[in-house]
Amino acid sequence: MTIRDHNLDTIAPIFATFKIHQTATVDDLKDINLGQPVMLTGNSEVGPITANGQLLGKLIALTLSDNDNGKRLATVQIGGICRLAVSSTVPSVGNRVVGGTAGTVKQAPVLAAYDPAGGNIARGTVLDINGATDCLILLN
Repeated sequence: MTIRDHNLDTIAPIFATFKIHQTATVDDLKDINLGQPVMLTGNSEVGPITANGQLLGKLIALTLSDNDNGKRLATVQIGGICRLAVSSTVPSVGNRVVGGTAGTVKQAPVLAAYDPAGGNIARGTVLDINGATDCLILLN
């Protein structure tokens, strides 16, 4: 008897709905951003994650269409297990992550005196690495 593969991405997702941050009255999240990491940008508002930004979760869905600026809402996976693209420095199993480049996450920096009030911004626990492509993260 062999062990069958299990899709960990389906375990215990927690979803929340947020407003979308705008730049010059244009939504910062579009359909092309689906599946990418996002961060809080204001009160109950999300946008694309920036380099070294604090990961909130994975963008799962957007209401309406790209042409409906200011009217769309974003559904974000904020808990459970998800898969996100990685960039350099690729995290190792057990690492936590922060924002990488262009819709990715990367290994969080070492804890240091420059960490902001409230603690280190690193989030999650990396459960699995797929080379330099993506990683499986427990959003804890």
